[in-house]
Amino acid sequence: MHSPQDLDLLLSKLSGDDKFRTSFLKDPQLALGTLGIELDADRIPALRSLPAKEVFIASHHAIKGKLENAAGAVPFFLSGRR
Repeated sequence: MHSPQDLDLLLSKLSGDDKFRTSFLKDPQLALGTLGIELDADRIPALRSLPAKEVFIASHHAIKGKLENAAGAVPFFLSGRR
């Protein structure tokens, strides 16, 4: 299981780092390893492509907003009040 911080870092790299995007397409396992993210080689497709950076930017903002909203609710869940 990967943390929200892993996802945030990955989306940030895929949305703005051309060198990382090239590395990710060439060898996803190695590229992810540089971020401290492990991925089994058998989960990597032989044919790879990436959406435009703008797609990652939009996804990054949407996911980050959901994570921030969920994190804000944690104290209420821990208190037993909903």
